[in-house]
Amino acid sequence: MKLPRVILADDHKILVEAFRKLLESHYEIVATVADGRALLDAAAALKPDVILLDIGMPLLNGLEAARQLKTKLPTVKLIFLTMHEDPDLAVEAMRAGASGFLLKTSASSELLHAIQQALKGKTYVTPQISKGMEDSFIRDPRGRQRAKSLTPRQCEVVQLLAEGKSMKEIADVLHVTPRTVAFHKYRTMEELAVKSTAELIQFAIKNHIVVM
Repeated sequence: MKLPRVILADDHKILVEAFRKLLESHYEIVATVADGRALLDAAAALKPDVILLDIGMPLLNGLEAARQLKTKLPTVKLIFLTMHEDPDLAVEAMRAGASGFLLKTSASSELLHAIQQALKGKTYVTPQISKGMEDSFIRDPRGRQRAKSLTPRQCEVVQLLAEGKSMKEIADVLHVTPRTVAFHKYRTMEELAVKSTAELIQFAIKNHIVVM
C-alpha cells in the first residue's frame, strides 16, 4: 500500500529529526526543508500529500508560504506545528488553508491524529488553542483586510526586511534587482500609510504579515 507523501518544514534541525523518526513508519518523508522559499520549491517538485510546517520560518513565513502553496497545490494538506500559542495566528493559518494547527508541546499521538484527520478531509486544532480561536473570530470575523491587500511579493519583501536583510540581500534572495525591491518596499509603505521601515515592520508583525 502506497504511503502518503510528507514534507517537513522547520528551521530547527533537532525537531525535524524527531518528527521524521515519529512519522517515517507511517508516511513517506520525501523532503525536509528549513525555510519557506525552499518549501515552495520542494512542494512544487515533489507534490506531497501533507506538509508539516512551522509559522516562524526564515525567508518566507509559514502563513505566506501556506497561501502560496494552496494556490499552486490546492489539494495539499497543511498542518502547522508551532511554539506560537496565539489564537489569532491559528485563525490566520486556517484562513490560509491549513487542515491542522498544533503546538510543538502537543503529544505525538495528537500529531498522528491530526494528520489522519487531514487526509480524511477534516480539520484538527489542538484544544489548547481552539477556544481562543472562537474569541478571535468573534472579534475579527473578516480578518485583517488591510494586510490582505498586499501582494505575495510585497509580503516577501517585508518579511526579509524584518529579518534585517539589506536591499541587495533581498534582491539576491528574490532574484530581482535592488530597484525592484525598493519599488515594492515603498509601494507597500504607501498602501499601509507608514512612514519608515521601522513602522512598516511593526505593522507587519502586529498584523501577522511577518511572523518571527
